[in-house]
Order: sequence, then C-alpha cells, then structure tokens
Amino acid sequence: MALAETLPYGIRDIKLSTVSGTGVVGGTSVDLPNARTLSFEESEDFEDLEGDDKKVATKGGGSVIEWELESGGISLEALAVMAGGTVTNSGTTPNQVKTYVKKATDARPDFKIEGQVFSESGGDVHCIIWRAKLTDKVSGEFSNGQFFLTQASGEGLPSKTSGHIDETYNLIQNETAAAIP
Repeated sequence: MALAETLPYGIRDIKLSTVSGTGVVGGTSVDLPNARTLSFEESEDFEDLEGDDKKVATKGGGSVIEWELESGGISLEALAVMAGGTVTNSGTTPNQVKTYVKKATDARPDFKIEGQVFSESGGDVHCIIWRAKLTDKVSGEFSNGQFFLTQASGEGLPSKTSGHIDETYNLIQNETAAAIP
C-alpha cells in the first residue's frame, strides 16, 4: 500500500517521557491510561511594521503549539512527568500504597507527548510534541456517579533534542502501524 491520504480515527495510545534541560528524552515512557483526546493548535505571533499609512512588513516569532489531552482514570507517574513532584511506593501486597507528592517548590518540567491513532486507510499516525510544558492546568474531578478524567493543557516549545532541534511537533504517517517506542 502506497502512502496517500490517511484517515485517522480515534486515539489509541498516549505516552509521556521526561525531557532534560538539555533536551535529552529520558527514562521509560509513561502510559497515559485510557487515552481519550490529544489536540493541538499551532499559532504564531507576528510583529508588523507600519509606515506611510500602510503595513510595510510583518515578521513571525516562530510557531508555538497549544495542546490539550484527556485520559480516563489517573496515573500518578504520568502526573509526575507533567507537573513535577514525586511518586513513592510502600508496603507489600495486599497493603501496598502509592503516594504522589507535589511541593510548592517543584517546578513543572519539560516532557515529550506522543500519541498514536490508527488509520481507517491502513497504518497509523503518530503526533509528537517534542517539548511540552504544562503552562495551563492539570485537573480532574471526583464526582458521584462519574469516572475520573485527567485533563491537562499547555504549550509546545521548540525542541532541544538532538536530531529534532527547533521542531515543535511532528505528524508521522506509517504504512504499517508502529507502537510508540
């Protein structure tokens, strides 16, 4: 099958990875359970030069990505990747305890988002935001009769990752579906 128009449908998987200050993608990817949405919007701020009663020139400041994601349930490990903080495990079965702690001094780190969508036309599409930053909110609601949904949003900044310098996002179409590494 030759790559042509792709018909992505739904979202199959979202994984998050830590990104160091120097752009190194580190550690094992953390699964965002029960992926529901991954959306992005590209924008760019422009500065205009006006003179003689007309616009003479315009210059863009580079693309910025605004992203949002949502998943069913909660992963404390994914929360730590997005918002900072630490996760600790203690106890033994049947008395295990997992605790997420977020301190006022814990900075929100950079992280990579990769989503996978299967295509009705075959293969899949991956959406990679190379350097996501939780600049808005991370939220969830415990509500009677409702499942907990984790929601987060922020910006995608230019990548510092070797081989992807200054990239803000990639859309990758695969002829044969490929799992997120």
